[in-house]
Amino acid sequence: MIENEEQQPVDETPAQDEPTEDSPQSAEPEAPAEEAPAQEPVAQEPVAEEPVAEEPVAEEPVAEEPVAEEPVAEEAPAEEAPADDAPAAAAPAEPAEPEEVLHPKQARKRARSQHTGETRPQRSPEERAAERSDRRARLSASRRAYRQKQRAQRAASPRPEVPQQEGREHGPGAPRVRQGIVVSAKPDKTITVRIDIARRHRTYKKIVRSSSTLHAHDERNEAHEGDTVRVIETRPLSRTKRWRLVEILERAR
Repeated sequence: MIENEEQQPVDETPAQDEPTEDSPQSAEPEAPAEEAPAQEPVAQEPVAEEPVAEEPVAEEPVAEEPVAEEPVAEEAPAEEAPADDAPAAAAPAEPAEPEEVLHPKQARKRARSQHTGETRPQRSPEERAAERSDRRARLSASRRAYRQKQRAQRAASPRPEVPQQEGREHGPGAPRVRQGIVVSAKPDKTITVRIDIARRHRTYKKIVRSSSTLHAHDERNEAHEGDTVRVIETRPLSRTKRWRLVEILERAR
């Protein structure tokens, strides 16, 4: 193909040089004809490069090596699969639900909820009595086994002996003392005292004020309405009197 391309310009040149002499025209075509063989090695250079094209063929085994390694990479997940199976096999080994202990009422409620609604066949009174006696015997046997188990546990771990403490007589307690204002002194030897109480609320910390009244014994009728007095707790003196006048702190104005 290269020779043909080079010959085409050779053919065109004589066409343009037709006015020139014949001898130069005959000499000019021969020179390109001789140059064509000189350029043949240039066309043969790709042939010398063919071994370079063959090098990828030599590299093909190298490209095949990763292909050979792929099964090795696939074997690793195959080895991990048993590791994944181990937790899966260990999971069923933890049955927490069957070990759940329900209260008898909850067990009966669950059993009733799972009832399909099918009616049992009719039974004679004798059969019902036999079933009732069997059920009672079964329940009594379970109770008996439970009690025996509890006795065995108590016998295995006896309670530590607690030394008996000697009782002592209760001495006389300190009587309570209150301070208040006389509200009424009309009854004989009796006064009504109002006790004002102011305390802080536990939660809201607010001062809460309240009052209560009590009856106190005034032997000499010394206190009058509006006096500030101090009373002390004493034995029951009447149906409502449990206090006694101690002193008068301030007289009413």
